[in-house]
Amino acid sequence: MNSTLDRNPVILIHGIWDTKAIFSKMSARLTELGWCVHSLNLTPNDGSVGLDLLAQQLADYIRETFEPEQPLDIVGYSMGGIVSRYYVQRLGGINRVQRFITISAPHSGTLTAYCLSLPGYLDMRLNSSLLRDLNQDVTQFKHINFTSMWTPFDIMIVPSNSSQMPVGKEVKINVMLHRQMVTDTQSINALIEELKAPIKNKIPN
Repeated sequence: MNSTLDRNPVILIHGIWDTKAIFSKMSARLTELGWCVHSLNLTPNDGSVGLDLLAQQLADYIRETFEPEQPLDIVGYSMGGIVSRYYVQRLGGINRVQRFITISAPHSGTLTAYCLSLPGYLDMRLNSSLLRDLNQDVTQFKHINFTSMWTPFDIMIVPSNSSQMPVGKEVKINVMLHRQMVTDTQSINALIEELKAPIKNKIPN
């Protein structure tokens, strides 16, 4: 097994109404296996601000925490997957993120986002302007290790195949609940395999 020095730091990004505490089991397992795990609480986490503003919080955290030349791996769960995408695609993250894994993220929107008319919810609606913007150049992800993990039984991401992407690798996990995607052993094991995968298309410095 590689030492911590051989692995990129991993940043875990939570979803709406969650905090970094949702990753307690996942973070403990990754730490046990030698990863240096980071996470932050996005605030506010209730959808009252746009996801672009939350992505700026992620960008600020990365700038304040890591040296500019430090490559990173990011795991974005649910809304956190879209927040992370905005960072990677629009805030320069594509130049330093080597592995990007989304877990049950509404890449094409979700019907559950119609329950409230707050900015964060509007960003996660089907065919929202933010998602249209991000989805117009998903070919960026061909330059990094990109994986979308999802479950066909998801009732928070509706339709569940909204978590699929036309690029990168797809990992389908047959768990019953949205939140189980970050707590279930098979989901965590699948994530570990993606974080261990060699970088396929490393951009030369």
